[in-house]
Amino acid sequence: MNHPGEPAVLPPSLEPLVPRAFSRLRASLGEQAGQLDAPSVAERVWQVAMASDLAIDTLVRQPALLPKLLADDGAAPFDLPALTALNRTDWPALLRRYRAAESTRLIWRDVLGLDGVDDTLAGSTRLAERCLQAALAALEAEFVQRHGVVRDREGREQRLVVFGLGKLGGEELNFSSDVDLVYTYEHDGESDGDRPLAAETYFARLGQQLAKLLDEMTADGFCHRVDLRLRPYGNAGRVAWSFAAMEQYFQHEGRDWERYAWQKARPVAGDGEAGERFLELLRPFVYRRYLDYGALDGLRAMKAAISAEVARKELADDIKRGPGGIREIEFLVQALQLIRGGREPELRGRRLLPALQALVEAHHVGEEAGSQLAGAYRFLRALENRLQMLRDAQTHALPESVDDRARIAIALGYAGWEALRGALDVQRALVTAEFEALLAPRRRATDADELTVYWRALPESGDSTMLAAAGFEEATAADGLLRDLARSPGVRGLSDAARARLDRVLPALLYGAAQSSEPMLALRRLLALLHNVLRRSAYLALLDEQPAALARLVEVVSRSALLAERLAAYPLLLDELLDVRVAGPLPGREALVAACTSVAGEDGDAEATLQALNEVRQALSFRIAMAVRDGRQPAGDSAQQLAWLADGVVMRVLALAEEEVAAAHGRVPGARFAVLGYGSLGGEELGFGSDLDLVFLYDARDGDSAHSDGARPLEAARWFARLAQKIVALLGAVTAAGRLFDVDVRLRPDGAKGLLVSNLASYTDYQRNRAWTWEHQALVRARGVAGDASLCAEFERVRAQTLGASRDPAALNGDVVSMRRRMRAELDRSDAAAFDLKQGDGGLVDLEFLLQATVLRAAAAHPALLVPRNTPGLIEAAREAGQLDAATAKSLHEAHALLLARGLDCTLDRRQRRVACDDAVDAARAAIRSATRAQGLDFGEG
Repeated sequence: MNHPGEPAVLPPSLEPLVPRAFSRLRASLGEQAGQLDAPSVAERVWQVAMASDLAIDTLVRQPALLPKLLADDGAAPFDLPALTALNRTDWPALLRRYRAAESTRLIWRDVLGLDGVDDTLAGSTRLAERCLQAALAALEAEFVQRHGVVRDREGREQRLVVFGLGKLGGEELNFSSDVDLVYTYEHDGESDGDRPLAAETYFARLGQQLAKLLDEMTADGFCHRVDLRLRPYGNAGRVAWSFAAMEQYFQHEGRDWERYAWQKARPVAGDGEAGERFLELLRPFVYRRYLDYGALDGLRAMKAAISAEVARKELADDIKRGPGGIREIEFLVQALQLIRGGREPELRGRRLLPALQALVEAHHVGEEAGSQLAGAYRFLRALENRLQMLRDAQTHALPESVDDRARIAIALGYAGWEALRGALDVQRALVTAEFEALLAPRRRATDADELTVYWRALPESGDSTMLAAAGFEEATAADGLLRDLARSPGVRGLSDAARARLDRVLPALLYGAAQSSEPMLALRRLLALLHNVLRRSAYLALLDEQPAALARLVEVVSRSALLAERLAAYPLLLDELLDVRVAGPLPGREALVAACTSVAGEDGDAEATLQALNEVRQALSFRIAMAVRDGRQPAGDSAQQLAWLADGVVMRVLALAEEEVAAAHGRVPGARFAVLGYGSLGGEELGFGSDLDLVFLYDARDGDSAHSDGARPLEAARWFARLAQKIVALLGAVTAAGRLFDVDVRLRPDGAKGLLVSNLASYTDYQRNRAWTWEHQALVRARGVAGDASLCAEFERVRAQTLGASRDPAALNGDVVSMRRRMRAELDRSDAAAFDLKQGDGGLVDLEFLLQATVLRAAAAHPALLVPRNTPGLIEAAREAGQLDAATAKSLHEAHALLLARGLDCTLDRRQRRVACDDAVDAARAAIRSATRAQGLDFGEG
C-alpha cells in the first residue's frame, strides 16, 4: 500500500537501521556482496530493511535467497524441501527454514508493491497449506510403518482429515497468524499393523505430532503456531473426532460461535474428499433453511464478550478486536451470510471479500457501503501484515515505540505516523458505523408502548380500553382473543429469550393491525400465524429484528386471506417478506422452470425432493401473488408466470416418476412420453390454487407389444399407465409444504371412461374421427408441457391437422352455443347481487368460446390462428386474420385484462370469483357480448 503524500522524514534514531542491515548482508554474502552496490538493488533492500527485521535476519541466515529474489523479484514460490525417512531428524529445521524463506519472499513482494494485500493473504495461506500437507504426509508414512493403515469395518482405508478454520479456512491467512485446526476422520476402526491402534488414538497421536512438528520452538524458530481449541469442548475435548461424533455434537451442543467458526471451515490436509462430505453434512447446522435473524443474538453475545475483553485489556488500539477493526467487518459479513445463506447458496463463500461482493450483488449490502467496507478491510489487513512482518510477531496492536510507528508508516508510503493514524481513524469510523447499524437495537413505534403495557399484564389483568383507544372497535372480542393467546400452552412454554421476543413483537403487531382497514380481521389472521411460529424461534427473531418485515406482514395479511393462510400454514414464506426479489422483477419462464427442475432432495430421496419442490413452488407463487397484490404487474403476466411455474413442477415430477417406475420395471426401449396441458395451464392463464388439466400421451417403437427391460417387465401400455398414475399421485401428495397441485384428467379421450394414457395412434384417430366439437375447443388451448420433445412435436402436428380441418360454420356455431348454454345452466353462480366472472353472461368463458370457435372456423384459411394458446395471443391472431376488427380486438383485450385481474383479486382474498357489477365490469361484459353476437354466437337462454 503506497500512499502518495509528503516525503517521509526519517527520525534520527532510525538512521543507523539501514546501514546496519547492509553491513550484515555484506558479511553474509561474502564475494557476492558487490551486488548490493547497484542503485536498483540498494533501493529495494532499503525498503525491505525499513519494513522488516525478519526479512533481513532471514537473508543473513540464508545468503542464497537474495540472489534468487533479485533474479525475478520472488515471482515464483521456493521449492518445498523433501521430508523423508533418511532426513527425519532434520524435518523441524527444514520446515522452519522453508517457512522463513517463503515469508521473506512474501515480504519482498509486498513491500516493493509487487503484490497487493489479497496476493499476500493468499500467499500466506498457500505457505501454511504446503507446510501442513508436507508434514502430514511425512508423518503418515512413518505411522503406517509403525502401526499400519486404519481401516473401518468394511476394510476401507481411513485417513486423517485436517480442517482449517478461521482465516486459514477462508484462504486469507495473515502473515504471522496461528492456524486453527480441527482433526477428524470419517469412520471408526483400527490400524492393521503389528502394533494396531484404535482410530481415535491413531489419529489423535498423528495430529499431536503434526502440531508439534509445526509449532514447537527450536533454534530455527517455529514453522506455524497451531491452535486446536476450536474442536468440540476446546482443550477439554478429544484431539481427533469421528464424523459421527462430530455430527452428534453439533446437533445437540453446537453453539452460535461455532456456526461462525465452521462457516469458513475447509479441508487443508489429509483426506480432502472425505472432508468435503462432512462439510455437506454440517451445512444445515451452519446455514438454516430460513432467514436466520436469530444469528444476530449470537453475534451480539460474541461482540459483547470481545468488547469486555478489549476494555479489560485496554485493546482500543488493537486493529483486529478493537472498535472498527477487522473482526467487526468479518462479523458483519458472516452474520449476513448466516442470516441468508440457507436460502441463497451463492452467499456461502468462505472468503470475506468475495462473500461481501456476493452480498452486494444480491442487494443485501449497498454498493457504496460494500465498496467502502472492502477498502477498509484491505487497509486494515495490509496494516496488520506490516505489524507482523516487522518481527514475525503475532500482534494486532499498534506499536507504542516511536521508531516502530515511523517504520510502519514510512514503509507503507506515509509521511509519518500521524498521517497513517489519520487514515486509520477514517477507516475504523466507517466500519464501526456499518457494524453498529447491523446490531442496532430494535426500534418500535412509540404508539405501541401502551399496547406493550396491556399485553404484558395479560392474562391476569390488562385494560381492554387500551385496545379501543388503539383502534379496535371490537375491543372486547380482541381482548378475549389475546387473553386466550396469553393463557395458551404455546406462550406459557416459551423460553425466556423467546418470550422476550414475543413481548416485543406482539404489541407491534397489535399496533399494525389497529391501523389497518379491518383491525379484527387482521388480528385474527396474525394470531393464527403466531400460534404456528411460537415454537420456531427463528421466525420470531425475524419479526423482532426486522420491523420492515413485521410491517409488511401486517399489510399483507390484512389485505389477502390467501397469503395470510399460506403464511400461517407455511411460516417459511415469512422469508419472502424480506427477500429483495419480492419487490423486483419477476422471473421469466426459463428461470421459473429451472428453479423447479434443479430441485433435489438429500441423497435423491423422493419425499425430500417433493418437499423441496413444494417449498420452491410456494415461495415463487407467493412472490407472484405479492406482485398482484401490490399492483406491480398486469394480472395476465402473473397468470402466465403461474402457468410457467406449473410447467417446471410437472417437468420435475415427471423426472421423479420416471426414476421410480424405471427402478421397479426398467424402461421401454425407444418409447416416448409427453404430458399435455389443457385448460388454464395450456392457455397459460393459471390462477392461485388452480388445478391442472393434464392429458398423457405415449408412443412405443414396437407398439403395445413392447415391454420394459427391468427385472419385472411391463408391456408399454401398462408401463406408461403406471407412470401417469405416479405423476398424478406425486403432484397430489401431501408434504409439510402442502401439496403441489390437484390434477384433473377428464379431458383425455373418452373422458372418465377412457384410458388414463393414450398412445399417439389412438389419440390421433380419436381427434380426427370421434372427438366432439367441445373437445376440439379444448384442443385450442392445449400444449405440450413436459416430456419428449419429438412427441410434443408430433402432438403439435396432430393438433394442427385437427383444428385446421374445414368445418360447416353453421353446425360449428350450433355446437358451440349448445355447449355454452349447458355449461352456464349448470355452473353460472351469478345472481342479482354479484356477477360470476368466469361463467356469467359476458364472462371469461364466453370470451374463450368465442376465440375457440374462431380458430375452429377459420384456421383452415389462416394457419397463424393455431400458434397462440393464451387469450391475448388468440385475440391478436384473430385480428390479424381479419376475424375481428381493431376496435373489437382492443375492447376484448381490455375486458379480458379487467376480468382476469378481478378474478385474481378474489382468489387472493379467498372469495368466490363473483363481484358486484360496476361501470368497468359492465363495459367488459358488453364488449364480450357484442363480439360473440357479431360472430353468430348467442349464448343467452335461447
